[in-house]
Amino acid sequence: MLRWNVVKEKMLAGKPSIGGLAALGSPLAAELLALAGSEYVLLDDQHGIWDPKSAMDAFRSIRLAGAVPMVRVGKNDFYLIGAMLDRGALGIIVPMVHTPADAESAAFAMRYPPRGGRSEGAYGCRMYGPDYRTAANDEVFLAVQIESGQAVENAEAIMRVEGVDACWIGPADLANSMGLDLRQPADQRRHEDAIRHVLAACRQAGKIPGIACNPDNAQKYLAMGFLFVTAFGDSWSVYDGARAVLTQLHTE
Repeated sequence: MLRWNVVKEKMLAGKPSIGGLAALGSPLAAELLALAGSEYVLLDDQHGIWDPKSAMDAFRSIRLAGAVPMVRVGKNDFYLIGAMLDRGALGIIVPMVHTPADAESAAFAMRYPPRGGRSEGAYGCRMYGPDYRTAANDEVFLAVQIESGQAVENAEAIMRVEGVDACWIGPADLANSMGLDLRQPADQRRHEDAIRHVLAACRQAGKIPGIACNPDNAQKYLAMGFLFVTAFGDSWSVYDGARAVLTQLHTE
């Protein structure tokens, strides 16, 4: 059987995968991230402006361009997770997972019985062929977002939850939750210690460590051993690209 989720397969082999975040609600922008070389494109349905139709169109555009379609859902909700899987997402990132119980709820929504409680009706997944129902439980990918002090404290237990494939650290919300001012060296150290703690918990549980970052610090996190690295996005690329051109033209 043809494997669809080559990114999951690669990371399980211990190799990093770098992808981009699509927040602008444009399937064409998401496709461009894939065409640029993103191995996966992660739609942001928590802070972005996607609707059900545009998300489904984007999943198809991403797959057509040769990347793996993923999405961060708006919240840890059985129906939201199932709906995005039914529209064609192969990866789900669930925000604000603070406890093992939160992780268990997400894992239950991800997979068909007997490994979960996902409902039948994946009409948007015919692009994966007639074996979708048989293979889906192994091909889909669940990352829980560790982004609070409470989640860091519970990291070992969260990452041991069956059905959780990875974490995806949210550094900004983590700093906010811990009351840290990252302009201060002492708070920077506390922040990095928390990140390293989660990384160690992933390794101990045999799960994939992931993080949201930017082009300036992505190499640092890759060197630390993170495998699921989201390093850029459509909105940043548009803004930064335009600013770079304008700055160059105004200084010539």
